[in-house]
Amino acid sequence: MAIIEVENVTKEYRLGQMKSLRHALHNGLARLKGETVEGVKPFKALDDVSFTVKEGEVLGIIGHNGAGKSTLLKLLSRITVPTKGRITVRGRVAPLIEVGAGLIGEMTGRENLYLNASILGMSQAEIRRKFDEIVAFAELERFIDTPLKRYSSGMQVRLGFAVAVSAITDILIVDEVLAVGDVAFQRKCIDHMEEIIVRGGRTVLFVGHNIRQLERICSRMLLMDRGRIVMDGEPTKVCNAFFEAAERKIVAQSVPSEGDFKPSHDVGAVRVLDIKLAGSRAGTAGPELPMHGPVRIRARIHANRSLQRPEFVIGVHTPDMVYVFAMSSALNAQRPDLPEGVSEIECAIPDVPLRPGQYSLRLGITDQLRNLLWYGENLNPFRVVPGETDITRIPEVGLMHLKCEWKIGALPPVAASGEGENRAIASR
Repeated sequence: MAIIEVENVTKEYRLGQMKSLRHALHNGLARLKGETVEGVKPFKALDDVSFTVKEGEVLGIIGHNGAGKSTLLKLLSRITVPTKGRITVRGRVAPLIEVGAGLIGEMTGRENLYLNASILGMSQAEIRRKFDEIVAFAELERFIDTPLKRYSSGMQVRLGFAVAVSAITDILIVDEVLAVGDVAFQRKCIDHMEEIIVRGGRTVLFVGHNIRQLERICSRMLLMDRGRIVMDGEPTKVCNAFFEAAERKIVAQSVPSEGDFKPSHDVGAVRVLDIKLAGSRAGTAGPELPMHGPVRIRARIHANRSLQRPEFVIGVHTPDMVYVFAMSSALNAQRPDLPEGVSEIECAIPDVPLRPGQYSLRLGITDQLRNLLWYGENLNPFRVVPGETDITRIPEVGLMHLKCEWKIGALPPVAASGEGENRAIASR
């Protein structure tokens, strides 16, 4: 039997500012007279959503901002109620949705811990038994008797998360609030969540923008868009669909015209005229490169003054800004002086190791002392396609596919046991 059932759920909000008292009275009188009053059209944060979650399932919910993810979690946590439809939740829920939700600033960390743990159903004896463990996990030993209003947002979310995961509940709901914590605490939280999942028996719902992390930890994922579920299934397939949608948005943006690249850093010494991929072919979603095929990346620049021993770095990143690799002209001892005016730079890659998907180029230019002169990202979106590679044989995970040689065979019994190696070591 499903532990969560969502049936044809719609959640509406009325948008717009409150009208004046005079306007409200006018509308009230109009209604009394039977006249039609123009109302504000409601906004559907969720639109006829239906799905079920089985006990012990780890469900990730992804989508762009405004897709309805957080609204759905608030309904499941009973923070708000649906406008239409029915939600059935069997079991106790521990929600961790918003930073500071349920915490009282005037109370100390200790008092907030007892209060929130009690709300989650923990007895006083159970709280006392787990108190030191909760405080240690939150890394708040020095501050537990300090008023919460003096906590940073990261300290508050650490306390909230530590209490939520310590409570023995059937369902744990985690929104993307962990993004405010430092990297080390985020890693500790993920390790703890994986431990909970491995032990089994606890249903977990995740929402976040770290898609690859959710792909690794979840057993199933929902993709939401404009209040609807557009895909429900295996994590890798759902994540790929999410990135493909993001890729279409990137490609839909206009490619800069010559000399119109917008850098994130520019000291006025250099202007990038264009950057292209020679060896690519035209595709419906922009330039296409065959996987494991050759490519030459060519850039034309205009130097506003002569440059002594400049360094050029060309890199590749994914739509979610994961830097895949970068290549420096300095490593190849290619740092000639460039005169004022137009110059061309070319970087040849004999074998493109990228898996099929959407990528973009980035370019950095430094002077001889490695002071940054110009830097830009998303300069030229392109797509890697399978080409002649049998994509069905490539593992689903990862960003690159490297060519390699395998040797597989059974070893003789003596070599397999390691006795020969041990004798060789003993004889030395």
